[in-house]
Amino acid sequence: MQIANCAVVVTGGASGLGRATAELLTRQGAHVVIVDLPTSDGERVARQIGGQTQFVAADVTSEAQMIAVFDAAETLGTLRAVVHCAGRGGPLRVADKQGLPGSLEQYQAIIHVNLVGSFNVLRLGAARLAKTEIVDGERGVVVLTASVAAFEGQIGQIPYASAKAGIVCMTIVAARDLAGRQIRVCTIAPGTFDTPILARVSGEIRESLAKATPHPSRLGRPSEFAMLAAHIIENPMLNGETIRLDGAIRMPPR
Repeated sequence: MQIANCAVVVTGGASGLGRATAELLTRQGAHVVIVDLPTSDGERVARQIGGQTQFVAADVTSEAQMIAVFDAAETLGTLRAVVHCAGRGGPLRVADKQGLPGSLEQYQAIIHVNLVGSFNVLRLGAARLAKTEIVDGERGVVVLTASVAAFEGQIGQIPYASAKAGIVCMTIVAARDLAGRQIRVCTIAPGTFDTPILARVSGEIRESLAKATPHPSRLGRPSEFAMLAAHIIENPMLNGETIRLDGAIRMPPR
C-alpha cells in the first residue's frame, strides 16, 4: 500500500509512539488524523507536524467519537491505514501486601482502554476500509500495538499484560476474518521505549532498563516504532503477524 496521498488515522498520536508515527507518515506524504484525549497536546502537535495533519479529540473506547474520527479522515482523502497506539498502564497486584485482593475496578478499566479500545478502533476502521476501492490487490491495513508484556508480563502488570496478550491473539483472527475484504492486520509488540511514560521515572531506572536490552543496549526510539509501522503499511505480505520490536529483551519477573 502506497503511503503518499492516503488518509491515515493514528491513535495516541499526541505523544510517544503515535506522534513519531504521525510525523513519519506525514513526511512520506500521508494525510494524518491524530487521535488523542481532549486533555492532550494534540492540537499543538498537529500544528507542529504540519501538512494536512488534523487533531480530533476522542476516547478510543467510544463508538460515536471514533466514528467522528473516521469521518474527519475521509475528508482528507481515501482512508488506507489505521495505526492504533493509544493505551494506558497502571500497577496492580493479584493480592496486595496486606493480602487483600487486587482491584477488580482497576483491572477492568485497563482492559477496557487497551483491549476493548483496540477492538473498537479495529472494527470501525475495518468497516471504513472495506468500502474503499481495491488498489494493487488490497484495500488497506490496521496496525495494532501490543507489548512484550503480552509474552513476559512482570509482577504488577497483570491487567496490562492481559490486555496486550488479547491484542496479540486478536491479530491472526482479525487478519483471517478480513482477508476476504483484502484488509491486512498486524501488531507491533514494543519492548522498553523512550516514551513520555518512561520520562517520569528516575534516571537510574531508565539506565537499568536500557542495560537490560541485549542489543542495542538502550531504550527504543519512537522513530524506530514508526519505521516499522510504515513498513507494515507498505509491505503487502505482512499480515496476521505480531512483530516484537525489542532488541532481543526478555523481561524478568520484576
